[in-house]
Parts: sequence; structure tokens; C-alpha cells
Amino acid sequence: MTEWGFYHCTRTKPQAALPRLLGRTLQAGERAVVLCADQRSVAEIDAALWQCSDPDWLPHGTEADGDADLQPIWITARPEAPNGARFLFLLENTNVTDAGAWSRIFDLFDGNDEAAAAAARIRWREAKAAGHTLTYWQQDTRGWQKNTD
Repeated sequence: MTEWGFYHCTRTKPQAALPRLLGRTLQAGERAVVLCADQRSVAEIDAALWQCSDPDWLPHGTEADGDADLQPIWITARPEAPNGARFLFLLENTNVTDAGAWSRIFDLFDGNDEAAAAAARIRWREAKAAGHTLTYWQQDTRGWQKNTD
């Protein structure tokens, strides 16, 4: 089953928390897909990753760039992995129907948005019912804290 981590963003927006998690993914030798709600969000995440300073280099691409197989990070509005990624990052309450196709899912949601938190709770119940291994992380002043409650 897939290891599905829920990342409850309380200090930053999910888009701001994304670069460090992607950096750790690349350090682990993995490739990633970032699933956005629409093409506007794809463009925003693309621009943000080029401008981020920590980490200072996150090689990535989008459909507009092409050469998906060369991109360690693929940003898209479709649940696809043309770069061979096994790690999926969900943003903006996106969901995936074939979670078993991924070894890890990072589900980032805005804890200051009640609708986003409610949608994450639904995804949690569905993922649990499907038998995936779930973890819950919450931002605090020191970074991410694993919550076992």
C-alpha cells in the first residue's frame, strides 16, 4: 500500500511549504509529481519554484516545457507521472483515484481554511478505508511535528 502523509499547514500556505519537501525528495534520490487544481496553479508553482531560495535549486518542468522524462519534478493538473516519479504531492484539495500507483503521497492542506481541512478529513477517511499507511504532520514553530493522535 501507499504511504500517505497528511501535512497540516498552519504557519504557511501549502505552496510555501512545498519547496523544502521537494528538496528532501530529490536528496532521497526520488522524483516527484506536483498535482495542482488547474493550469493557473501549475504556472504559479512553476514560477515559485524557480524563485525559491531554500533549497535554491529545484529542477522541474511542466507540459509547456516538455521533456517530462528529464524532469525530476513534474508540475501538472493531471494525475500522471511521465517523469517516472513515485512520489506525489497533492495541493489545493486535489485527489487521486489510483493512490496505489504511488509509493508516497504528500497531501498538503491549509489548516487555516476550514473547507480545506474538512476535505482533508474526507481524504483521510477514504485513504484509511483503502488500507493505505497514514501519517499526520502538523507545522509548529520548529517545523513539522508528527502527531500520533
